[in-house]
Amino acid sequence: QVQLVESGGGSVQAGGSLRLSCAASGYTDSRYCTAWFRQAPGKEREGVAALYTGGTYTIYADSVRGRFAISQNNARNTLYLQMNSLEPEDTAMYYCAARMAWAPCGGLVDSDFNYWGQGTQVTVSS
Repeated sequence: QVQLVESGGGSVQAGGSLRLSCAASGYTDSRYCTAWFRQAPGKEREGVAALYTGGTYTIYADSVRGRFAISQNNARNTLYLQMNSLEPEDTAMYYCAARMAWAPCGGLVDSDFNYWGQGTQVTVSS
């Protein structure tokens, strides 16, 4: 059973930075599509970024491209999200997600993912 545990959330002022981590356990293969999603109060969950553990292929939502960077450690069991130039609109609960994949991630559709973490809160004040 895959388990995902997020950490690194917190409160920062606009323009600041945070790095989120997602520790994964229970992977039975080296190829997963892993992603970060977020959900703000009263809004639908949206995809932020995704990374294919079998390579370096990444995708980003337009709203974060150029400010956020997704990466993984060498052991491919920890996913990161480096968030720079944070804006109040980035305030949300951030979730790590994963699914087994035989090819690079094709998109950021939450229904495609079957493993989810509990989330970590990010709050950006103006």
